[in-house]
Amino acid sequence: MEKKLIALASDHAGFALKGIVKAHLEGLGYEVKDFGTFSEASCDYADYAHPAARAIENGECDFGIAMCGSGNGIQMTFNKHQHIRAALCWIPELASLARQHNDANVLVLPARFISEHLAIETVDAYLAAEFEGGRHQKRIDKIPVD
Repeated sequence: MEKKLIALASDHAGFALKGIVKAHLEGLGYEVKDFGTFSEASCDYADYAHPAARAIENGECDFGIAMCGSGNGIQMTFNKHQHIRAALCWIPELASLARQHNDANVLVLPARFISEHLAIETVDAYLAAEFEGGRHQKRIDKIPVD
């Protein structure tokens, strides 16, 4: 994946991992837009997921990486947006397949259930993978409700 603007979002449970992922991405030369949260104070993931999703949908950001405790809540929130395909991944193989077969435009990490090392490997696999198109495109075309 060519270097583009990445939207980052997390709740309090994903805050520390988001900082690690952000530093890693910047070290690779990516530009990031951090939609928050900006502390470990208890908060609601939707407050950060919705603005990040809108930025991806309107082209301000090219794709996103998000995290919350289990990954489920923030993934569900992102996927309420018609043009978002958020994939919850906890190993590199899932992240690669999410890009290759599902053209996932948001990678979601389960912050409380993944090591920092494995999270970085998963991010790297996501960044390295490319959408294969073909038979997968017709399936993706069937995802939106409207």
